[in-house]
Amino acid sequence: MAEQMIRITSGDVEFLARMEPEKAPKTCAAFLELLPYEQKLIHVRWSGESCWISLGDFDLGVPFEDATSHPAPGEILWYPGGISECELLFPYGPCCFASKAGQLAGNHFLTIVEGKEKLHAFGASTLQVGALPIRFELA
Repeated sequence: MAEQMIRITSGDVEFLARMEPEKAPKTCAAFLELLPYEQKLIHVRWSGESCWISLGDFDLGVPFEDATSHPAPGEILWYPGGISECELLFPYGPCCFASKAGQLAGNHFLTIVEGKEKLHAFGASTLQVGALPIRFELA
C-alpha cells in the first residue's frame, strides 16, 4: 500500500506530510474525510514551540491512538478532546503538549517529511504576525 501524503500550505510556505495509519488508523481515516481542510493556525500558550488550531467542542469521532505529550518537530497531533477542547497541534520545536488543565496527549497522525528546514521559522512567525491561514489537502 502506497504512503498517503498530505500537502500543507500557508501563504508561500509548503510542507509535505506522511499520514501515520499504522499508529493512528481511525484518526487518519477521519481526517481524510475533512480534506481539503482550511483553518487558522495560532501560536500555543502552554506547550512550548508549537502552533495549534483551536477546535472547541468539534468531535472528529476518534479515540486516543498513539497518544503522546512530547511530539518531535513536525509530528502533528490531533487531540480528540476531553480534559481540554479539541485541537490540532503543529509542533515546530521542543514541545510538551499542555493546556490550562495540565499536560495532554494527542494522536500522532501526520509527520512532515519535506520542508522541515522551514518549520521553525514558520512556526515562530506566528508569534510576530499572529494567526496564519493553513490548508491541508491530498498531495
